Amino acid sequence: MSESMRIGVMIGADGPGASLEDVIGIARDAEARGLDNVWMANIFSFDAISTLALIGRETSRIRLGTAVTPTYPRHPTAIAQQALTTNAASGGRFTLGIGLSHKIVIEDMLGMSYDKPAKHMREYLSVLMPLARGKPAAFQGEQYRVNAALDIPGGAPLPVVVAALGPVMLKLAGELADGTNTWMVGPKTMEKHIVANLTQAADGAGRPAPRVVGGYPIALTTNIEAAKQKINEQLVIYGQLPSYRAMLDREGAKGPADIALVGDENALRGELRRLESIGVTDFNAAISDVEDGVRDRTLEFLASLK
Repeated sequence: MSESMRIGVMIGADGPGASLEDVIGIARDAEARGLDNVWMANIFSFDAISTLALIGRETSRIRLGTAVTPTYPRHPTAIAQQALTTNAASGGRFTLGIGLSHKIVIEDMLGMSYDKPAKHMREYLSVLMPLARGKPAAFQGEQYRVNAALDIPGGAPLPVVVAALGPVMLKLAGELADGTNTWMVGPKTMEKHIVANLTQAADGAGRPAPRVVGGYPIALTTNIEAAKQKINEQLVIYGQLPSYRAMLDREGAKGPADIALVGDENALRGELRRLESIGVTDFNAAISDVEDGVRDRTLEFLASLK
């Protein structure tokens, strides 16, 4: 592997018995192994931005990011304030990853409207991005009418990446944000859809080359079929949520296991080289616990690439 694609690992609080100390320990271990990033999912457990602020105080080098925090429940000035604080707490090592989440979460669980999601994200970024760059936000829209500034020493500039999968969202991410953070995207779709549309939008807006964070299930194993079956069982929901299902269909994949990286060292190395060659700047490894020892083995392999 060359030095250009950063290697990171997904952490979260969804493992059995994972305490806050456990989560911080995962990040410390990733740093000790020499990995570039830890990315934390914001699920219905520990708040990812807050947890990464704590991790920022317990580590010194590894970069941190959310993958991803939903926009709807948090006003853009509130998320900016929290994220800028976390960036200051970590000495500028934090990347804010945001996303729309899903209708089932925003409407059915939280009781908020999921109407016009792309319009929501455009307005959200119109408020958030000036604040992320240390400037006042002055925006009058339908959903947000904001005239505010934040003063957070050491907080800006704050990189922001958007979970963008559809063409409109990719255009927004390229024009307004610093890149994208993907999940359930196979290599063909990554190259011809995600990277192509995102880069075109960034170029058209005169923006720097965007970051492309690719999140993938991964397992270093020789029991390939058994591992794939386990991955499909563990990640079954991602094959059903509409935005991810659309990406799997575009790839011609039946389920999450079909886009997972599963195999021995040579197979994984080849898959990672392919992702790097098509423009993935940051690989986010969601290590699948498919058999005893697979987590340590896969981490050791990823660290060996550094």
